[in-house]
Amino acid sequence: MNSHINKQVEVRTLGLMDYQAAWDEQERLFSTIVDQKLLNRTCPVDEQQLTPNYLLFCEHPPVYTLGTSGHAENLLIDEARLATELGATFFKIRRGGDITFHGPGQLVGYPILDLDNFFTDIHRYMRLLEESIILTLADYGLNAGRIDGLTGVWLDYGTDTGQRPRKICAMGVKASRWVTMHGFALNVNTDLRYFNHIVPCGITDKAVTSLAAELGHDVPLDEVADHVQRHLVALFDMELVTR
Repeated sequence: MNSHINKQVEVRTLGLMDYQAAWDEQERLFSTIVDQKLLNRTCPVDEQQLTPNYLLFCEHPPVYTLGTSGHAENLLIDEARLATELGATFFKIRRGGDITFHGPGQLVGYPILDLDNFFTDIHRYMRLLEESIILTLADYGLNAGRIDGLTGVWLDYGTDTGQRPRKICAMGVKASRWVTMHGFALNVNTDLRYFNHIVPCGITDKAVTSLAAELGHDVPLDEVADHVQRHLVALFDMELVTR
C-alpha cells in the first residue's frame, strides 16, 4: 500500500453561503492541495506530506453560473433584470458545462479531491459522482439515471418511457494536476421557476425537476446530504472526517 495515499476527506457543511464566498473558499483549498503536490515533488520521499481532500456542502442565494463551454444566449434575461426582478446574480466560471441555476433548497456539493489519492480518471470521477446521486434518489424510491452524451442525473432518462426527460442534478467540474473543484447541484426543494429564465445546461428539449416535486413534499437537505455522503464513501473508498 502506498503510504502517501490519503483516503480521508474532510466534510464541511457551510449552510447558506454567497456564491463568491464559496468560490473563493474552493480556490483556497484547491490551491493548498496543488501547492503541497508541487512541494512534494522537490522533497525526498520520506519528507513528503499527504495531500488533503475536502467535501463542501452548501446552499446558495439565487445565482446563475455559466461554464467555460457555455453560451451566454442561454441566459434568457439580461443581468440588470436578474437583480431587480429575481434578486439573482450571474457568474462566468471555470468549470465544464453550460448555464445552470443555484438557489435555496438545492444541495450543492463541491468535492475538492486529489485524485492521486483515489484514481486518475476524470471520466470515472464524473460517473461516480453521478452514481452517488442516482443511488441517493433510489433511497427515496426514484429511478434516476444517465443520458448518453449528457452529464448529470435524469428522471425518465430512457427512450421508451413516453415522458419528457427531467434533469434533477447538474454537474460541472474543473480539474488541474488531478485536483478537482466545483461539483454537483441536486434540486431538493428548489423553486423551479428560476429555471424558466435559462436554457438549463444549454439543452432545449428536456425539463427540470426536484426531489420535492417528484415526491410531493419537501425533504430536509441535511438528510439528503447524509445519503450522498454514504454513497460517496462506498464508491470512492473514502473515510469521511468532520472538523
